[in-house]
Amino acid sequence: MDRAPNFLFIITDQHRADHLGCYGNPIVKTPNIDRLAQAGTRFDNFYVATPICMPNRATFMTGRMPSLHGARQNGIPLALTATTFVEILRAAGYDTALIGKCHLQSISGARPTIGMPEADPDRVQPPEHLREADKSWLNHGRYDQELRATWQSDPNFELSLPYYGFSQVELAVGHGDEVVGHYDRWLKQRAANGDALRGRKNQLPGNNYIAPQAWRTAIPEELYPSAYVAERTIKYLENYSRSDRAKPFFLQCSFPDPHHPFTPPGRYWDMYNPAEIPLPPSFNPGERPIVPHLRRLYQERTAEEANKDGQRTFAVTEREVREATALTYGMITMIDDAIGSILAWLKTLRLDDDTVVIFTSDHGDFMGDHQLLLKGALHYRGLVRVPCIWSDPQIETPGKLNAGLCGTIDLAPTILQRAGLAGHNGMQGNSLIPALDGGMTGHESMLIEEHQRRGYMGLANNFRARSLITKQHRLTIYEGVGWGELYDFAADPQELDNLWNEPGAQPLRQELTEQLARKMIEMTDTSPLATHHGP
Repeated sequence: MDRAPNFLFIITDQHRADHLGCYGNPIVKTPNIDRLAQAGTRFDNFYVATPICMPNRATFMTGRMPSLHGARQNGIPLALTATTFVEILRAAGYDTALIGKCHLQSISGARPTIGMPEADPDRVQPPEHLREADKSWLNHGRYDQELRATWQSDPNFELSLPYYGFSQVELAVGHGDEVVGHYDRWLKQRAANGDALRGRKNQLPGNNYIAPQAWRTAIPEELYPSAYVAERTIKYLENYSRSDRAKPFFLQCSFPDPHHPFTPPGRYWDMYNPAEIPLPPSFNPGERPIVPHLRRLYQERTAEEANKDGQRTFAVTEREVREATALTYGMITMIDDAIGSILAWLKTLRLDDDTVVIFTSDHGDFMGDHQLLLKGALHYRGLVRVPCIWSDPQIETPGKLNAGLCGTIDLAPTILQRAGLAGHNGMQGNSLIPALDGGMTGHESMLIEEHQRRGYMGLANNFRARSLITKQHRLTIYEGVGWGELYDFAADPQELDNLWNEPGAQPLRQELTEQLARKMIEMTDTSPLATHHGP
């Protein structure tokens, strides 16, 4: 049997597909990622399981939808009892390492609330350990290992290893220039005044931007989190090259950028001129009926009531989106430069001939689509469609484009099959290996889940939504409201004309609703297997 391949898995944070040159962007400079695509297979219709960091990263690790693995939204950790594909690799003899952002546990705030969302004051509540339907995650290890407070309160804190299957972890916890974890210790070794270099209050002069969450960081390029991730990734590869190489490796290289805040350092700050950034085609759509969720966000902008310092979407002005996009492009180009250095070292160390390189992101960003910024429970393609590139030294015909429907849920079974390993019971995705040579058309449809703890856009607390994505359509149904969304990608690629209430679209709406129901049945759990108890 041939030796199992190495894997270098590169993931960015909040990076939409069309913010790369190889995905058609004419402005952002990403030559290294573009060359990776030219050497491999680029998936053009690759969708997240949910457009939120934690739950989609947990889907990647488990090959399961958020409603099954339990980390349904940010603030609910992936259970330490969950089986991950990294554990399977490790059990098969792989050396497993993660450098950068993990986000399988909460990175800010407290642990999940224990108890009912709305407790009945007239009834006695059960004991704390009986207030949740599943109590397993309460009793198996620590769930505060990625909290900022944990790292800031204990200068000697270290993760309990293996961590979700990773034998080595070097964490970068947070975003922009406000990152802690192992990165914080690395920074202070190189700059005693590290804390005085980061954050809005310590920004350099010359910030003429009005874009929300944008400041000119005082951290130099060589000390920025993206540089840390690249340096430590290269160090891992160097150490591995000096070893006996008896074990193959799975190395996850996880950049915290280009997630907001928008703080590209040094030359990357003004690398792109906001005045030269075009507005998205959906920014000024003309006279069209505005769907209810957008109307609410536009009203908040007009009344100056939008929270522009948080994580959820809000409506922006033309200047704000041009500036945010320009700064995001700067962060992306910095990541691309870092990836170029990593790939150069991979070749220098003669590891490229047996290393599969994968590139993707955990979700996108509206970045001006429909006059919105950041992310939220609106499944426009800029948010739910992300890049995915698979570069494999054993693929003889590189530079392929695969247009089949696929997504995050397919990565775990694909990596395991490439390693010659079976997945665990309950894994829901499909292997993409047949697609690498053009032999696979993908799923007939993709399911996207949304769970939100707080209400916004006129929706109540704890609302949920489900979307069905096909090659031509998107159907979205929200809990608790009488309206939904239905778009025809072929006739309306910018998702401007909601056909939900159009009389002529009702047969299509009915058909897609039935497809959604069947897809949700298909994605229910198969673990554990039932005992055979009869003929």
